[in-house]
Amino acid sequence: MSDLFSHRLALLAEHPNLPLLSQCLHGIERECLRIGPDGQLALTPHPRALGSALTHPRITTDYSEALLEFITGTATDPSRTLDELDAIHRYTYSKLGDELLWSPSMPGPLPDEAQIPIAEYGSSNIGRLKYVYRQGLALRYGKTMQCIAGIHYNFSLPEGLWELLRQDESDTRSPQDFQSSRYIALIRNFRRYSWLLMYLFGASPALDASFMRGRPHQLEQLDDDTLYLPYATSLRMSDLGYQSNAQAGLTPCYDDLPSYTSSLHRAVSTPYPDYAAWGTRDAHGNWQQLNTNVLQIENEYYSNIRPKRVTRTGERPLHALRSRGIQYIEVRCLDINPFLPLGIDLVEARFLDAFLLYCALHESPCLVDGECSASSDNFLQVVKQGRKPGLQLRRGGERVDLQEWAQALLDEIGQVAALLDQSRGTGAHAEALAAQRAKVADSSLTPSAKVLEALRQHGESFSQFAMRQTRLHAEALRTRPLPAAQTADFEEAARQSLAQQAEMEANDTQDFDSFVEEYQRSLTQL
Repeated sequence: MSDLFSHRLALLAEHPNLPLLSQCLHGIERECLRIGPDGQLALTPHPRALGSALTHPRITTDYSEALLEFITGTATDPSRTLDELDAIHRYTYSKLGDELLWSPSMPGPLPDEAQIPIAEYGSSNIGRLKYVYRQGLALRYGKTMQCIAGIHYNFSLPEGLWELLRQDESDTRSPQDFQSSRYIALIRNFRRYSWLLMYLFGASPALDASFMRGRPHQLEQLDDDTLYLPYATSLRMSDLGYQSNAQAGLTPCYDDLPSYTSSLHRAVSTPYPDYAAWGTRDAHGNWQQLNTNVLQIENEYYSNIRPKRVTRTGERPLHALRSRGIQYIEVRCLDINPFLPLGIDLVEARFLDAFLLYCALHESPCLVDGECSASSDNFLQVVKQGRKPGLQLRRGGERVDLQEWAQALLDEIGQVAALLDQSRGTGAHAEALAAQRAKVADSSLTPSAKVLEALRQHGESFSQFAMRQTRLHAEALRTRPLPAAQTADFEEAARQSLAQQAEMEANDTQDFDSFVEEYQRSLTQL
């Protein structure tokens, strides 16, 4: 354990500083596909009873009209975050009729690409912009890839904690610059160690065979309808997902916030030859992508973790980061656990808190001498064969057994978990850590191993297993209807969102072409 890490832990353990650790904020975004009772992708519109996907703060859609996204607010206790996520699920089920929420990250059987519906957001300029952006995603990457779902975990440390560290280190930078630099340092450590999350929480070792659409692959056949890799943890996060030559050279190694934002700025303002050949409009003059750049917008960059700042109305994410710094981070590599109704539980959330705080407090030098590529290689190794006995990863130019490195990391993360428990007067984080130690000692306890065991035990294909879990979760959620007052709150939020969308559409006076041109021009202000 490094001297600096030990010093920071001791500083936070001091009585006046300990309460800072109970002020971290958590938020969760969960994506899931709507399906029909036959297990096929729902081709129906976003249910009006759920409100406007454009303006509702908690219930929206991601890529497809069928890909729901549930967004919680933030809370200092992840149990409250999960309670809110639970309520969103229960309300949604009360409005779905006979439709269901698909349980795992990887989709089941999908219709032909042309039939997968892109999410609709109405006739306002911003609604049309979101639609055209998704048309661009379909053009660039295909619709099938856009039907993969995941969990995003948002996490922030209180500004008081950053200021405590800044003063302790006699750092002369502004509080904003210091905080941003420390979040970037957290992200560097996340890149070093996120393979551990894939081992512990990866839950997509298999997929429906139709997902590959006849493309070449190196997966094995488990049965007529299922492809898998025997030691995989998260095929969702493997290279069979997004194959993007345009983004291949775009991996920033996070030296600092300016270098990160500069790399993204180049990507959203530099044409890519293949996309330029297609143009922004199809043969009939209809929009098919927002522009021909490497990225249409910042969010097109597919990263495992993002630095974030809440944006103001009409503000681009890059401008928010550059002007006001990093406010929180968004972890994007988490699979949905198909054994859990919400896809995530409190044990996972508490371990994530300890893991992310460890990444924030531990020393984090810049990624040099091939460490950036080694981190990427380690991650890819674990998603494809993380449970393989004797698997070795690269650490500091040497090979090390995954189990050995994982135990060493858990020992140090355990120091953070103990501190978190001390701040809250519980043993919950230590218990969450113990559950992860057990998985390292016995890989059969990991979600990925449990998925494959369930397939074998029940003689099921991937989609049959997923459908069984889907029905179990639907029953569990539908048999716990929300109290009337809570239902009324959700219904009022739906009404307000629909009214807000209608108002936006009525007040739009600018033509769409001019709106897009103005939106693109906003890049010059970055």
